Amino acid sequence: MEENIKKTVIVADGDFPFHQVPLDCLEKADIIICCDGSAESLLKAGKIPDEIVGDMDSLSDDLAVRFADRLYIDKNQETNDLTKAVNWCHESGYNDVVILGATGKREDHTLGNISLLAEYSEYLNVKMITDTGIFLPFHNNCKIKTRKGQQVSIFSINPETEITSSGLRYPLRKMKLRNWWRATLNEATGDVVKLEFEGGPVIVFLEF
Repeated sequence: MEENIKKTVIVADGDFPFHQVPLDCLEKADIIICCDGSAESLLKAGKIPDEIVGDMDSLSDDLAVRFADRLYIDKNQETNDLTKAVNWCHESGYNDVVILGATGKREDHTLGNISLLAEYSEYLNVKMITDTGIFLPFHNNCKIKTRKGQQVSIFSINPETEITSSGLRYPLRKMKLRNWWRATLNEATGDVVKLEFEGGPVIVFLEF
């Protein structure tokens, strides 16, 4: 399928963003896809969803009628609504995606949504923006644009992955991150952080 080069934003049904960075991203979006009940939050923010994707268990009957022309109903209980929305984007040729509203409300949903970035990044370019920073997934060696003093946290999906870094205040030297806290709250020493690893994926969080 031909790829649609558009600024695509998925709004998940967590806490609606309030920080200016995700709000600017929403303002500049060419297409906005809502996960089920997040359509209500988007409408309160003065935006109209282009598509609403999910099993529709949290979408009001009024909105289901109002936006009947843009509902994509997927009752598959093996995936959550965020994954349904990401898959819709991929199938529709929207392969450069920003996810907003994927954290907050419930901690189990938050952890699940963040970890899913590792899977989504296998078939599209994706990042998650919160009210405090940006989550970026990587599958191999990478260079990450930073600023001096910026806090950087690194999470490894595979606890056996050995990671070596440069550009961090506390360097990683063939380190295996066998617990989620192990490489959190590090700090960039300049404008680039480099990570060398095999057997990822790795998810990096950059504070604003």
